[in-house]
Amino acid sequence: MVDTMTSYRLIASNMTRSLARVSQEPLVERETAYYLENIEKVKSIDDFMADDRLYRYAMKAYGLEDMAYAKAFIRKVLTEGVKDSDSMANTLVDKRYKEFATAFNFVELGDKTTASTEAKQGVVDKYTRQTLEEEAGEQNEGVRLALYFQRKAPKLTNAYEILGDKALLQVVQTALGIPASVSQANIDRQAAMIEERLDIASLSDPEELSKFLTRFTAMYEINNPSAGSASSIASLLLGGTSSVGISTDILTTLQSFKLGGR
Repeated sequence: MVDTMTSYRLIASNMTRSLARVSQEPLVERETAYYLENIEKVKSIDDFMADDRLYRYAMKAYGLEDMAYAKAFIRKVLTEGVKDSDSMANTLVDKRYKEFATAFNFVELGDKTTASTEAKQGVVDKYTRQTLEEEAGEQNEGVRLALYFQRKAPKLTNAYEILGDKALLQVVQTALGIPASVSQANIDRQAAMIEERLDIASLSDPEELSKFLTRFTAMYEINNPSAGSASSIASLLLGGTSSVGISTDILTTLQSFKLGGR
């Protein structure tokens, strides 16, 4: 089995090609065609919620597929919109709901909402990326986490945003060697610990983000070795050698780490 770092790089090195491949899968093609053919027919929140196929496509695009059943909750998010700072979308810790309510801003745009580029191609692009990440996760959860972090990290501004997202937090804890048990500590202490070890602003730099994800994928491989790599990792840690399993890239990365540092 290909290790986590290599698998991630194969996808991320040519994201355009990776996304094109996913978009051409029969199920994705079929659902996307239905969405684009019908979304502009939606003129209200009621219309949107009534077409379960459209609704679920949009929910998946924003990573909310597991909440598709909660239609009363989602209706409230959409009905209150994003203009009022006290609206549900603006007060929820999970920013995916605000992004969703912004794309489907029926409160301010009315029956013109679904004619926007964001509600059409924007949603399609997100759906394709979401599908890519999910498919990667079926083979290796570490690759899914890396792809998710790559997508989200450039917009992060503080440690609390990381703490509010389980996937982002798992990546950061893994890369920085922070035990998951630390999550039981005071949230301000957790935030301080992350900010002491990670320059969050640097993640907006593609090169720095790439370095961070190289570290994450290598550390993830240590904790969750791909089939055939366990013996190689053990040999590495014990100072021995091995001819199978863990890649040269991971060996090089591990040797360059300063654990606990930036």
